[in-house]
Amino acid sequence: MRSEELFKEASNYIPGGVDSPVRAYKPYPFFVKHGKGSKIFDVDGNDYIDYCLAYGPLVLGHANYSIINAVKNQLELGSAFGVPSQKEIELAKLVIKKVPCAEMVRFVNSGTEATMSAIRLARAATGKKKIIKFEGSYHGAHDYVLVKSGSGAAGLPDSPGVPEETTINTILAPFNDEDAVLNLVRAENDIAAVIVEPIMGNIGCITPKDGYLKFLREITEENNIILIFDEVITGFRIAEGGAQEYYNVMPDLVTLGKILGGGFPMGALAGKKELMEMIAPSGSVYQAGTFNGNPVSVTAGLSMLDQLDKKFYSEMDKKGTLLRGRIQDIIDDNGLNFKLTGLSSMFQIYFTENEINDYKDAKTADTDMFNGYFHNLLKEGVFIPPSQFECCFISLMHDEEELDKTAQIIDSYMKKL
Repeated sequence: MRSEELFKEASNYIPGGVDSPVRAYKPYPFFVKHGKGSKIFDVDGNDYIDYCLAYGPLVLGHANYSIINAVKNQLELGSAFGVPSQKEIELAKLVIKKVPCAEMVRFVNSGTEATMSAIRLARAATGKKKIIKFEGSYHGAHDYVLVKSGSGAAGLPDSPGVPEETTINTILAPFNDEDAVLNLVRAENDIAAVIVEPIMGNIGCITPKDGYLKFLREITEENNIILIFDEVITGFRIAEGGAQEYYNVMPDLVTLGKILGGGFPMGALAGKKELMEMIAPSGSVYQAGTFNGNPVSVTAGLSMLDQLDKKFYSEMDKKGTLLRGRIQDIIDDNGLNFKLTGLSSMFQIYFTENEINDYKDAKTADTDMFNGYFHNLLKEGVFIPPSQFECCFISLMHDEEELDKTAQIIDSYMKKL
């Protein structure tokens, strides 16, 4: 198998044979040759209906014609300049038009950079040090947020190389628990920010309880705390304005990525003008990057966002409702009590009987059972992220026939359980 050969070769030069740990699974991952529409094709001639979609960016599917052409035209003009371009203004205006809290935007290169910059800005704006993040949430691989779970206590580093003193100001709380946050805010007087994924997409797919995001907005406003929505996953996916539009809750700052770049590296920090103007060079909060506002990524982002209209979101809701409905019927018809979560074009099955409201609930899922599910789907030509704790995504290019085929394959596996 060519993928096996390439993995062995890659392991000699790339740690673990992959450039991001989530891509690794046993015995070895397939190596991609190309993608088109809803499918991805490997070097061994296999094709898969793709529900990973590069972990979320490809809402229009692989190799979108309009994005390809726009990028080709830009590449003829140049790939990087290190000086401003008009397209940066166009994309900034489009983001501001779509995202409720966005009055100004700073483009960066990844979601990690965006969340790191948002936390720095919140600390500068409030003069306070501590942040609250939620157990199981992922805000990038920088030191401030790479911490283990541990309700109501400062987090310990989740990776060697992260000094304890770096995360001593990071406080953890369970998601969907109002009392836990209320108690932390009452006990601490040095909280600069609450950073939250409005829909937790890095522990599977956990939606907020009714009123929870409004509660976070109210308690942060009352206590001079900056509310940061990490919408790297949900931004432009579940509504034009992301989760803040969908749930009608406006944060102070929002971090964006994935879909924003149209399949190219891209991140952004956006928010209220009074906060954003604190960023250098208009203010003293430093943030910089050689590839910030890269013309190729910006061009791809413009093409992507131009295609995401009300019809797009209606169609995505329809596809998500259809597939989730089929999966829930399969679970019920087979007498199983697994938990299906998701909304719009997002979904995940948890192999547990527990309701899924937070990290603790998600961790009760049987990961060995999920591993069997993943490999069975892969064998039958369906690719999902190879972890119980990732989210599955649907694109505009998935048609009803493919959704039906996927459901049939899931049904065949469930019947064996």
